[in-house]
Amino acid sequence: MDVSGVPEAPPLMVKLKPIEATPETFKEFGQVIGASPDGEEFGPQDAQFYIMHLKDRPLKFSVITHHASVTQCLGSIGGRIWYLGVAKPSILDSDEIKGDAGMNVVKSSCGYFYVPPAVEDVRIFRITGPKFLKLNRGTWHAGPFYKADTMDFYNLELSNTNVVDNTKHDFRTENGVLILIDD
Repeated sequence: MDVSGVPEAPPLMVKLKPIEATPETFKEFGQVIGASPDGEEFGPQDAQFYIMHLKDRPLKFSVITHHASVTQCLGSIGGRIWYLGVAKPSILDSDEIKGDAGMNVVKSSCGYFYVPPAVEDVRIFRITGPKFLKLNRGTWHAGPFYKADTMDFYNLELSNTNVVDNTKHDFRTENGVLILIDD
């Protein structure tokens, strides 16, 4: 029950099938980066990593987040299968805010404006093998998720990204939806 004493309605369960993450299927959200030969010239796919150890990440979510100021890179250690929910960036510039035209514009705690992602705009990607993803600035993301009890991931983000540049949208609270990864 919620505070008013009215029973809370159960969330609508939305099942989404994962799409294999390839450079082509993921290009609207960022990059898929595979192994490259030793000695290859430095390029936009290069990054420095730290290792994060995660436990109990079942194939479901309701909260999605984005970082308005930075990109982020993620990849599993050992190339094990994992999943990531994403939606396109929705940060607005001042011209877009003036011509709102009925959009659900929200001001973040950092002062910029964005439109929360719609459930129908969420895509689930399956990442297999020795590769990682670079998320574009502002890409909404949830995960990583996996079937094992624990997994280790390479992660690149600033040390304070989740403190100073972390905007969340809760589909359960705002839309009454829990997203299930159907794989």
